[in-house]
Parts: sequence; structure tokens; C-alpha cells
Amino acid sequence: MTIAPQHTEPATTPAPVAVPAARAPGCPFDPAPAVHHTEGPVVRATLWDGSPVWLVTRHQDVRDVLGDARFSADSHQPGFPFLSPGVRVIAEDSSFSFIRKDDPEHARLRRMLTADFMIKKVEAMRPQVQRITDDLLDRMTDGRTSADLVAEFALPLPSLVICLLLGVPYEDHAFFQERSRVLLTLHSTPDEVRASQNELLGYLEELAAKKRREPDDAIISRLAARGELSDEAVAGMGRLLLIAGHETTANMTALGTLTLLRNPEQLAKLRAEPSLIKGAVEELLRYLTIIHNGVPRAATEDVTVGGTLIRAGEGVLCTLNAANRDETVFPGGDTLDVTRDARRHVAFGFGIHQCLGQPLARVEMQIALETLLRRLPDLHLTVPFEEIPFRHDMNIYGVHALPVGW
Repeated sequence: MTIAPQHTEPATTPAPVAVPAARAPGCPFDPAPAVHHTEGPVVRATLWDGSPVWLVTRHQDVRDVLGDARFSADSHQPGFPFLSPGVRVIAEDSSFSFIRKDDPEHARLRRMLTADFMIKKVEAMRPQVQRITDDLLDRMTDGRTSADLVAEFALPLPSLVICLLLGVPYEDHAFFQERSRVLLTLHSTPDEVRASQNELLGYLEELAAKKRREPDDAIISRLAARGELSDEAVAGMGRLLLIAGHETTANMTALGTLTLLRNPEQLAKLRAEPSLIKGAVEELLRYLTIIHNGVPRAATEDVTVGGTLIRAGEGVLCTLNAANRDETVFPGGDTLDVTRDARRHVAFGFGIHQCLGQPLARVEMQIALETLLRRLPDLHLTVPFEEIPFRHDMNIYGVHALPVGW
């Protein structure tokens, strides 16, 4: 579908839904009904502050919006949608790096990091990621038969890897993980967000200044050495990579493990045929899609999407989780199938802003799940499924804890 500017109003406007939408009571892996089963592919919704926004739910429409320069990622654009008061504080911060910039500035900053996350370079890290994975499982299982998989495996694995890449001391992980939690909690107040943001940026600015004096081969040191970025700008880019580099993969690993435990026939297929792991990771990314509240954009021109006119200055949320359940693209999409070809999913977004670190996330998930299933053949939950604490309160979905035994 081509998105073209038109000046016709939709024939009908469905009643607006609230965003973030209430979750499905039956299955915490599914998108909320208000997002997944809308009255049309583009519907009106209402944000926390009463401001209107368009929800784009269909796979092709989501790709079209995210690939169209007339929909801006700049949070200073009129109509840009914010999911909470705290998210507004984060998004309006000019140091938030390229994620909230449009080209050409977006491209200029992103190019500084492209080489660090190229597939060939990330694939060369497999032995290192495998060693970290094995070490964590060695410690977790040493003389024990149960643990919280989030705290002892899913979270430390990507945290160790991103700290290594960035040059951030892992001994400071409690500091940055706590600040990340505040920044990602939908109910954090603006004051709480500002405090955590300032503390994290201050820490990274000091680290950038130190790297200028004592350089190494890690990303923050190389960004600081370029000479074209201030310590504040280096800190902004470092913050984005640090948070995204551990929160997303950690939650996908834990949630993916839980999903497989809840789908024993799919788990059995993976155990019987480990070569399915790469495709299974893509299917889990599609099926779970941990960005549940939408990717925000603001229209800078009048554009028609899915038959609905979106005017300049109106906000849009591209609901990736609904798009990844689009039956026209993924038949039977509400069912997990580890043999499915799910490569067209949009879990990492689409267009120029799609996730820079997706090659690393894939490698980490592939190694984590393959190793976990191979080394712990009797992995199981140690609490009823109903007692698992899901992250309904967070901007990145997942579970707060996952008590398991083996």
C-alpha cells in the first residue's frame, strides 16, 4: 500500500480507545483487545492527558508509516504523542540521541555506531556471548535446583554484554538498572524521571570524560575520541544503548522462556531439533513483541493511511504487537509456531529508525535459549502461572521475576 496525501475524512470515526490499553484478561501474551481487535486498521484513541492519537494496527500500514519521512520521530513536533508524563520528560530531552531525531541529523549520529552492530561483527562475538551464558548458568545451578531466571540469567546476560561493548563497568549494574527501571515505568512521576535521568546522564558524562583521558576500544571511548560530540552528547547516546541493550533482550529472554514452557509441544520441537532456534527466536519476537504501547510519530503533512486521513500536527502510534498478529501476513498469528517463517515481523520497528542493535539481540537470544533448553532439560515453573508478575506497568513488556526449577 502507498500512503498518499488526500483530503477526505473517514466515513465513520469509531469511539476512541484509551492508551495504554487494558490488557487481555485471558492471555498475558496477547495484545490488549482494544489494540488487537479494533474497528478498523486506523482508529482514534485517547492518551493519558486526554489528547487524541491515531492507532495504526495493520502490518502494511505500520510499515508504511514508519517508512515515510512525513511521519516524524522528533518529539518536539506538534501533536507528538507521549504515553505518560514521565515519557514526555524523557522524549523532550534534547540529549536523547538519534531515536528522537529525523534525518539528516538522525543519520549522522546513527552512522557513528553502525559498524559496532553490523551482523558480521556481532556474529564474531558468539564465542564470547556463549562463555558469558555458560558462566551465568554455572553459577545459577551450582548446588541449587531453583532460581529467579530474570535476576540470575536473563538480566545479567545482556547487561554484561552491553557493558563490555560500551566500556561501562559491570560492577555499576545495580545503579544503571535501577535508573532504567524508573525511566521505563509508566507510572513514574516527572520528578522521579528527571532525577533518574540526571543521575544516569551524570554518571555517563563522567565516564565519557574519563575515556577521553584514558581511552580504550569500547564504544563510549571511541565516541568521545571523535571530537565532534560533547560529553553530554556521548552520554545521551550511551544512555540509549545502555538501556535498550539490556532491558529489551532481558525481557524477551525471560518472556520467551515462559512462553515455551506454556507451549510444551513447541518446546518439544525445539528440544528435538535445535536447528530451529533461529527461526524460533523470530517467531517469539513476532508473537510477543514487547513494545506494547506503540511507536510514536507525528504527521508533518496530511497523509491518508488505511483509508483514514491523518492531518499534519496529529499524533500516531504504530502498534507493533497488533501488526505482528495481522492474519493477512501471519495466518494463525495468535498461535505460537516455532516452524513459522516470521521474518517479516516488525518487532524491531521498520524504516530508518528500526532497532540498531537487532543483530546483537538475535545472537543473545539464540544462544541464551538454546543453552538454557540444552542444559536444563527439566526446566519448569516453581509457582503457578497466575502468580507470575508481568510488567503491565512498564514501557517494555516482560516479567519482573520468573521463578523456575530444574
